Amino acid sequence: MTFGSPFRDVNVPDESVFDFLFADLDSGDSERPALIDGISGETITYGQLVATIRGVAATLTARGLTVGAVIALYAPNSPAFAAVFHGILRSGCTATTVNALYTSDEVAHQLVDSRASLVFTVSVLAGRAVEAAVSAGLSATDVVVIDSDDPLGPTGLEGFIATACETDLDAVHPFFAPSSHIAVLPYSSGTTGRPKGVMLTHRNLVANACQIDRIMGIGRNDRVLALLPFFHIYGMTVLLNAALRRRATLVTMPRFELAQFLRTVSDFRCTYLFIAPPLAIALAKHPLVDEYDLDSVHTILSGAAPLDAALGRAVGDRLGCRVRQGYGMSEMSPVSHAIPAECDDISLASVGYTVPNMQCKLLDPQSGAEIEIPDVGISAPGELCCRGPNVMAGYLGNPEATAAALDADGFLHTGDIATVDSRGVVTIVDRLKELIKYKGYQVPPAELEAVLLTHPAIADAAVIGALDHDGEEIPKAFVVRGPGADIDVPAVIAYVAERVAPHKKVRAVEFVDVVPKSSTGKILRRELRARPGNGQEPR
Repeated sequence: MTFGSPFRDVNVPDESVFDFLFADLDSGDSERPALIDGISGETITYGQLVATIRGVAATLTARGLTVGAVIALYAPNSPAFAAVFHGILRSGCTATTVNALYTSDEVAHQLVDSRASLVFTVSVLAGRAVEAAVSAGLSATDVVVIDSDDPLGPTGLEGFIATACETDLDAVHPFFAPSSHIAVLPYSSGTTGRPKGVMLTHRNLVANACQIDRIMGIGRNDRVLALLPFFHIYGMTVLLNAALRRRATLVTMPRFELAQFLRTVSDFRCTYLFIAPPLAIALAKHPLVDEYDLDSVHTILSGAAPLDAALGRAVGDRLGCRVRQGYGMSEMSPVSHAIPAECDDISLASVGYTVPNMQCKLLDPQSGAEIEIPDVGISAPGELCCRGPNVMAGYLGNPEATAAALDADGFLHTGDIATVDSRGVVTIVDRLKELIKYKGYQVPPAELEAVLLTHPAIADAAVIGALDHDGEEIPKAFVVRGPGADIDVPAVIAYVAERVAPHKKVRAVEFVDVVPKSSTGKILRRELRARPGNGQEPR
């Protein structure tokens, strides 16, 4: 009762990420622009990029950091991010990418959990990075600031590699098996407790780049806007690796600001945009869009959270381009489904076809039985489970969570409820898991509940994903005041905001007499979602 892709399987070479992306770089491609800083206009060619990657790798190796060493990269998008990221992988080390919005406490947790021994960051985050490093048992000298030009300050990227760039990397580079060596450790939020390290091998990343190559349709003449963060697996694979593989040009932006975004697309004549749904709202509705020439854009692909079909069509009509939607998870490197660039007959309400080399099944949420895939029409809804070469090796140091996510047959249980039609088109219709998706970022409700319960005036609390006036999911808290306590909505919002990253902030608060719970103490979130004022239940 499994189903797969309508496309034939693709060959996945048994190579490291570096060899897969750059081993066949020729003299002609070496002069092509690989990355352009969308703010400064600084351009790095493919030849310069590979030279810097090798320099970073050589320096790490010369410092004794080899296979098994974990190195953190805590920075927004820039050409230097790409060079450092791939330098870490080329050295045989493992990169753990850290959300640039994280507080020092959140960064420290990831450093400790991943056992990172070095941190790369940028000047605007340096103070937070040093604080986190010291808290995690490292020293300030274990923090490398990659954009510093101050000769008396932390070493910039050029200074970092200057002393060892002559090292013969091929002579000291450790050999490892791409199928088992962990290349990256992004962190994925769960519904309980802290985020978990997702162990992705070189083969996982290479496989997913191969799987999405035809579907995404990125060409060597494309200029791909790199706004979605490289530290997130979406940006890491779909933008950074897939675009570099095709020798396209990436135009980086470190953060989102609408006018700067529109100016960058217009000035650099970007052709392919990867976005999350909140940006689609601005592209469809904001008057500022009309002030910029965006006719270079031929394709927009939305991911990281569900895109409303009508909204997607409105964006396409306004910009005169095709709009597509994809689906995935960090645990799948990340793409498992997407609407192919060339397919105009697939509803934007769906997430398209399964990518090649994957098998999927739907399980009845109540019985666990496999759901029959119809020859005609649409299946009954069931939990989407996926198996393929892009599925993670497991969660770092967490065999219980790994066993809960991966079944005995190697299928990853996504926690999302889907249907599939007779053509193989998949539509996500509901969410089994409790994770909140705010502007594409994962927000675990249990983490916010734990923060709320530290307030002396709050007796109990629960957090769900509710819909705002634009139909976007936001974290909403249901709060029970303590006896005689006097706390209002702004105070609750401010209290949480001081203790979490910006994307985790509580955006709405409702005071209740009691938080509904089961006999075992589990919060009954569906009852809270059904209350008036929460919109429809988030998908």
